[in-house]
Amino acid sequence: MYKIIDGKALAAKMRAALKEEVQAFTAAHGEVGLAVVLAGNDPASQVYVRNKIKACGETGIRSHAFYLPADVTQAQIEELVSSLAENKDIHGILVQLPLPAGLNAERVLGLIPYEKDVDGFSAENIGNLAMNRRTLVACTPFGVMKMLESENIPLRGKNAVVLGRSNIVGKPMAMLLTNADATVTLCHSKTENLREICARADILVAAIGRAKFVTADMVKEGAVVIDVGMNRDENGKLCGDVDFESVKEKAAYITPVPGGVGPMTITMLMHNAFIAAKRSVE
Repeated sequence: MYKIIDGKALAAKMRAALKEEVQAFTAAHGEVGLAVVLAGNDPASQVYVRNKIKACGETGIRSHAFYLPADVTQAQIEELVSSLAENKDIHGILVQLPLPAGLNAERVLGLIPYEKDVDGFSAENIGNLAMNRRTLVACTPFGVMKMLESENIPLRGKNAVVLGRSNIVGKPMAMLLTNADATVTLCHSKTENLREICARADILVAAIGRAKFVTADMVKEGAVVIDVGMNRDENGKLCGDVDFESVKEKAAYITPVPGGVGPMTITMLMHNAFIAAKRSVE
């Protein structure tokens, strides 16, 4: 019998606990400040930013939102991010991607100091993660680890397979699982014998952006299946990378889409902002 790992419920519980910690920090040191920069009018980006600002309100973090027009110049956005980098009231900086065409995102992100990089994307933070040092971790894989932890799922010595090698999810996910003493295989579009590799996994994390790609024949009996995907199926309905209906019959634990990993991502962003604030006063 499978068990659903409810990301929505866990996120709500974690946000409530975080709110208390933020209140205590604010009383002692002043507000936790998170700057969110949105350039242009991409509808999906606007929704994401709105959700992030809402989460700040729920956890007691002060959000500083900066909305830039689609025709903003490279110099203007760099000037803004540089000023936020020097502002002691701002503990975390988030630049919503994608940036409008013609802007160099790498150069903009490179201006965020690694200690304020709440997305955990910087070379310094990724490098620290690879070396198992204290760091700010990419929010989605960090959320997955919290979900596994919430169910006391053992990782040491387990066979973990990560589908997808993006810098945002796949690679940091593989590093986190390695740091937790799992034996990790990182798969991608060029991987041979993919079905067989997946079918040996005790823990399978799917993050490739292909609707219902993982089917029951790719899953080991009693496996833990984490679905990071966010897609639309043939009927336009939200679905993950895992064919939930067929896979759930073989899995011991499984995450749904929606309501699984998604709510955890923004919660871990708030968590990272708080960690950054705490470290700023150490």
